[in-house]
Amino acid sequence: MTIVEKAAYLKGLTEGLGITPETKDGKLWAALQDLLSDMAHEIEDLQSAQLDMADALDELTDEVTLLQDCCSDPDLLPSDEDDDEEDEEEEDEEEDSSFDEILYDVTCPVCGEEITLDENMLAQGSIDCPHCGEALEFEMGEDEESDDL
Repeated sequence: MTIVEKAAYLKGLTEGLGITPETKDGKLWAALQDLLSDMAHEIEDLQSAQLDMADALDELTDEVTLLQDCCSDPDLLPSDEDDDEEDEEEEDEEEDSSFDEILYDVTCPVCGEEITLDENMLAQGSIDCPHCGEALEFEMGEDEESDDL
């Protein structure tokens, strides 16, 4: 039984005994019951607040412990350098995959603009210049063909 329930029980006992608030003793008992009821409700409120504060204190203790661990071991601290290293690794992987094929830079004899070609484009034998639209033809020399074999 909670403290509020006990206060209500005592009020019921007082009423059951026939003590009325019109008498001097009745006024005393009524005032004591009101005081006891108010105190019981206040105690319950304080207990609830204390439990909330205990939970908050536990969370803070956990955070302080984590901070202490991080301060004693710098490897546990998150840093921007870790993110930068991951980004560089991803860029290196992307660059590595782009270097799988050989690229050639050629200059268009008509407009003078530089064009980047891969082996597949060269194997086609001709392309149109993306800048001026001139048809460009390519011949693979025998040295390059023998390297492919």
